[in-house]
Amino acid sequence: MKTRTLGRNGLQVSALGLGCMGMSFGYGGADDAQSVRTLQRAVELGVTHFDTAEVYGPYTNEELVGRTLKAVRARVTIATKFGFKISPHGEGRARMAGVDSRPEHVRTAVEGSLKRLGVETIDLLYQHRVDPQVAIEDTVGAMAELVRAGKVRHLGLSEVSAATLRRAHAVHPIAAVQSEYSLWSRDQENEVLPACVELGVGFVPYSPLGRGFLTGKLNTTQGLAADDYRRTLPRFQDQAMQSNRILLEALVTLADRRGCTPAQLALAWLLAQGEQIVPIPGVRQIRHLEENVAAADIVLRPDELAAIRAALPDEKIVGQRYSAEELEMINL
Repeated sequence: MKTRTLGRNGLQVSALGLGCMGMSFGYGGADDAQSVRTLQRAVELGVTHFDTAEVYGPYTNEELVGRTLKAVRARVTIATKFGFKISPHGEGRARMAGVDSRPEHVRTAVEGSLKRLGVETIDLLYQHRVDPQVAIEDTVGAMAELVRAGKVRHLGLSEVSAATLRRAHAVHPIAAVQSEYSLWSRDQENEVLPACVELGVGFVPYSPLGRGFLTGKLNTTQGLAADDYRRTLPRFQDQAMQSNRILLEALVTLADRRGCTPAQLALAWLLAQGEQIVPIPGVRQIRHLEENVAAADIVLRPDELAAIRAALPDEKIVGQRYSAEELEMINL
């Protein structure tokens, strides 16, 4: 696997990372034994960057990732996130009870993550969502204290605006911004990605396959688990999916012409958008992992890149990427 560097302080990771959320959270039907095999196979294939968060589960995904990667800890980087209030009541996403990035909460959250992961140092710590009640300078200041204490190596932010990124970066170097970015979610190209290039900050796209839509295999939500998070998203409602599926047909045609899958073409396109970009597609099954990893070796010509972009015009995508309530937590 080729490698890339996040930030100017030398955080080297595999060109494709692995998003681990779906192994424990969001998509229903978690199978720890299957997830362990997939994590182990990822290491065999050269994946070195693994992404989790305290809220995934909550908590159980950090535990899964930590105990599975313990034997290869020196060979991998582990990223995790803090920033949500987590209720002791309810199940899954119902336990998310707003945001909290007060400095005292940052410290408490990191101690919990270190324990669950079974590590002495977190390689990359993200603020999961900006807390509008706490100045970003105060939150990043607390994160920077954890770097000086040796509990964290690099800092990141998730779903932040370019302006917030600049303020944070002035307090302590930011290694990476993690936000949704794919062929059907390209708003990051307007301000955030240029700011990352300007500041030397890496960019880690989550949901780089549009939560499975860009694989070309998801035509309806009928086969999804009853508690699958996608059932609540505007883009996965029946009418939106039908409209977006028409656009996707052009991507499927281009993939056939290139001799690869739509998922591989979508990932190869994303990797070609800049050397600072490290997508973290989430998978639970080894066959999907192996398909995604192969995309890192696909080199696209300029005309192919243009044709892929034109296949899914962002202005024609139907439906918001989040519900109105969740969009309120995006720092625009």
